[in-house]
Amino acid sequence: MKKNNLEQLSQLAFDAQKNSHSPYSNFKVGAAVLTPSGETFSGCNVESAAFPLGQCAEATAIGNMVTQGQKRISHIVIASPNDEFCFPCGGCRQKIAEFAPDETPVTMVSQNGETFETTIGELLPNAFRAHDLDK
Repeated sequence: MKKNNLEQLSQLAFDAQKNSHSPYSNFKVGAAVLTPSGETFSGCNVESAAFPLGQCAEATAIGNMVTQGQKRISHIVIASPNDEFCFPCGGCRQKIAEFAPDETPVTMVSQNGETFETTIGELLPNAFRAHDLDK
């Protein structure tokens, strides 16, 4: 990915992170996705007093993407609330895989600007996808 695209996605993720509703964990996460057409969508985590009902930043960004009629992720960036990398949870890995082939880049960016790059295929090998329903 071009450096300026990564910078743009990182900034969108950090901007979304500022709006996180995380009064219980105070663990503010932001995410941003890029589509093949060049459109970008972002999201933050949204917690609920009924803990299982919260939503991760990746899920919010993907939901925003789908709401606008897009169904493909070319890259996703996840902004951590601290100097550690914030990897997507198992559920979000599955959500990303729903809209992204194995080679799709997933970049984690920390508050100090360090990045860790991988792919959804590395994070979720042998993902269950729509074609598996036909078997």
